[in-house]
Amino acid sequence: MKGGLCVAAAVALCVAPSALGGRVVSVGYRTPSALHGLKVVSRVAQLHTAAVVVANARVERALRARPGIRFVQRTVARTESGSVSGPFTTGGAAIPEWQWTATHADLVPSWVQDAATNVTIAVVDTGADVLAPTIAAKKPITWNVASGTSTVHDNVGHGTFVASLAAGGISDPAGMLGFGGQAQLMIVQANRGGAGFTDVDEANAIVYAVDHGANIVNLSLGGPQTSATERGAIDYATSHGVLLVAAAGNSAEQGNPVMYPAALIGRSGLVVGAAGADGTRASFSTMGKYVDVLAPGVDVLGALATGISSGFFTPAVTPGASGEYGYGSGTSYATPEVAGAAALVWAANPKLDAAGVAATIEGTASGDGAWTTDLAFGNMNVAAAVASAAGGLPPTVTKPVTLPGPKLLKPAKAHAHAVAKKPKRARP
Repeated sequence: MKGGLCVAAAVALCVAPSALGGRVVSVGYRTPSALHGLKVVSRVAQLHTAAVVVANARVERALRARPGIRFVQRTVARTESGSVSGPFTTGGAAIPEWQWTATHADLVPSWVQDAATNVTIAVVDTGADVLAPTIAAKKPITWNVASGTSTVHDNVGHGTFVASLAAGGISDPAGMLGFGGQAQLMIVQANRGGAGFTDVDEANAIVYAVDHGANIVNLSLGGPQTSATERGAIDYATSHGVLLVAAAGNSAEQGNPVMYPAALIGRSGLVVGAAGADGTRASFSTMGKYVDVLAPGVDVLGALATGISSGFFTPAVTPGASGEYGYGSGTSYATPEVAGAAALVWAANPKLDAAGVAATIEGTASGDGAWTTDLAFGNMNVAAAVASAAGGLPPTVTKPVTLPGPKLLKPAKAHAHAVAKKPKRARP
């Protein structure tokens, strides 16, 4: 298999610096008054961070010296982590939706599927087609960080596909339920029209999801650089007991760079690589000590956004089902399968914390609790994870502890800052 480049890599950020009369930088501030007189594009008040337009390098240098400013960094581009060019072969899978049987998700008891209604999965992505039947069936909570409204759309198709895998609903007898069973679905659109967005948009979306009741946040996005803003959002989520599930990336064949936010997730979350139907790691799936599990990510079935033409999805014939479906490949699509499975694990044992849910999925994967470079903890086994959770304490797993240091993009006064912790949310 030869993985192609992410379609979004060629798409410029919608908020181009030239269109705003300068460049956009990420600014950490101590008090809101420090931003007085500045052209603020967006703000993440909980992190004391804002995206600000500066006219030139001289103004940027002056901003760094302004009282009350903690750091000034160039914004980091974020793109969705899939798709890769295909189609690939599923190795002779007997049914089109092979990902459910491969992970034994079809063996999860119905009571667990129903109990997942107490768990909310937030998908931070390119929005979603909320009229797609499998999305509409869940009546999702929606928010658009760019417009500051509840109106979301999906001009790319990526967010729709991801959301359907994480927590799509059954809209008709032939419909397809996402991995999260009856879990609640939250759509948080982070992009501004195209496929790309910034670390500030990403952070804004994560914080919104955390503050509005998400138990799990799916991040099928990434890039080879990180920032203080992104780290602050990750810390904010984990300090509030939220489970982050991030894509490993599709760059194994392009030098296998360290990918963020995946490398920041840590023990309270899960980083997901892609596997084919034979259980081997997809050749495009990025490897690293921060990767936790593999899930189906080659020719998996998901919902298509209506009217979106994309060479990265192959239309599928689904007799009797409402809406349009297709096949896609990438770690972007393996990730929501794990996010959905995490909702089922939490439904089976609401007493678990985020780290316990992560350990349960890791310890019941095909590696039997042992981590390897090529397969991480192995292929996810949803039924085994649910059974283990229902039985009590999470399993003990052993994982490499040496993680790559963050690769910051021209950090300037990027001092660490504490985020005030609120009481942890009640378990689902």
